[in-house]
Amino acid sequence: MAELVAVLLNFLKAIGNYRWYAIGISWLVALGGWAYVYSMPDEYQATARVYVDTQSILKPLMASMTTMPNVEQQVMFMRRTLISRPNVERVMRMVDLDIKAATPREQEEMVDKLMTQIKMGGTERDDIYTISYTSANPKTGREVVQSLLTIFVEGSFGGKKLDSEKAIQFIDEQIKMYEERLAVGENALKEFKIRNMGMLPRSGMDYAGGYAELADKLSQAKLELLEAEQARNAIRRQMTGDEMAPVGGAVVAESANPELDERIAAIEKQLDTLRLQYTEQHPDIVSNVRLLSLLQARKKDEAKQVRVGDPGANFSPMLQQMNVALSVEEAKLASLQARVTEYTNRLAQMRSHSNMAPEIEAQLTQLNRDYAINKDNYEKLVQRRESAKLSGDLSTATDMMSFRVVDPPTASRTPVGPNRLRLYSIVLLVALVAGLGGALLMSQVRPTFLNQRSLRDITGVPVLGAISMNWTDSQKVKRRRRLIGFGMAIVSLISAYGGILTLTLFRSA
Repeated sequence: MAELVAVLLNFLKAIGNYRWYAIGISWLVALGGWAYVYSMPDEYQATARVYVDTQSILKPLMASMTTMPNVEQQVMFMRRTLISRPNVERVMRMVDLDIKAATPREQEEMVDKLMTQIKMGGTERDDIYTISYTSANPKTGREVVQSLLTIFVEGSFGGKKLDSEKAIQFIDEQIKMYEERLAVGENALKEFKIRNMGMLPRSGMDYAGGYAELADKLSQAKLELLEAEQARNAIRRQMTGDEMAPVGGAVVAESANPELDERIAAIEKQLDTLRLQYTEQHPDIVSNVRLLSLLQARKKDEAKQVRVGDPGANFSPMLQQMNVALSVEEAKLASLQARVTEYTNRLAQMRSHSNMAPEIEAQLTQLNRDYAINKDNYEKLVQRRESAKLSGDLSTATDMMSFRVVDPPTASRTPVGPNRLRLYSIVLLVALVAGLGGALLMSQVRPTFLNQRSLRDITGVPVLGAISMNWTDSQKVKRRRRLIGFGMAIVSLISAYGGILTLTLFRSA
């Protein structure tokens, strides 16, 4: 601690040796700094406050019809990008500041300076924003603030409108592309249906379902045909006299040749089984049909022989009724036989197309699926286009977002800067530090031995003693005068600082 105090005392003594240089440097720095601060131009602040109303009755009314624009986000974006280089350059053109720049470099410097002088304040919670600009000319400041206010309002409305127009343009291009796809898909589907007219599924039923349904119909028709044949045979047996008709019109048939009837029934049953598996052209079916025809012809011959023995049978009323019933059953049997034949042919045709039909159905399904996807996307794009148009109109609607100028652009009557009182104080402090630093630097450039210890440390020679300075009366008077002059110089510097402060206060008042 003692060494630190000794070092500090040495520095003070060194500065004291060059105190006149210190006071001179302080005076020079102070006078130069005060003159510069005094010559600085006054600065006037122009401000404007605007209220942005983002609460609109259109929001709940149009929420279910279109995408609502985020007006709060628009305002926030404009607030953050208002003080950007393109906007500041536009402001310079609006207030004719760009004509003052002779070179591009000067223009860039003016833009940078203007960006630092413009301030944007306010919060999204209150929706009140403040635009301020500090300039040496109150009129210019007011014009700059008015230009910024105009850009702020126009940007909030114009940005979303441009985005909406671009979105609508993109959607229109997509709609045209899907229209072409739909036209191509419709033509392909039409040509495919014309080319495969007889093999397309009907009523939403595929090939397997149609085949199963047709097989069921064929089985049902064969069953009905078998029933009709049995009924016809029963009538024939009654007509030949082998069976007596019971009371009430019911027919109970007993054959005169049971063996022949059993063979006929067995062949008919076998034919039903074969027809479920093969077509009418199959050799087994053809041979059984021929055998059945021969047996039925034989049965008819036997019936005729039996009926010849009763000459009056043809005139019996019951026989006439049986002839009528037989005719009805024969017509029904012919109809059912035609139905069975038709179903059999259809089933054979479907069986011959069993390899091709599923492939055609798969191609048709794919064509329909592609067409349905394109049509669904097309309809969605049309709806989105209308929604985008409505959203763009809402973005530019004045009812969605309104601006109310709370305080129009005005410039302060009194200058707001520079803060000369603070600057004068800073200059005085800098001047004192400069004086002390200059004296300390000179003491290091022209060093002297201030005490016995420094002499002994530097020379390495032991110091035996020291002789005190004996001042004469005249020297004491001169020394006292120097001290008084140094004090007067310091007091004068402080007085000058006080006078400048007083003048500044009087000027501002």
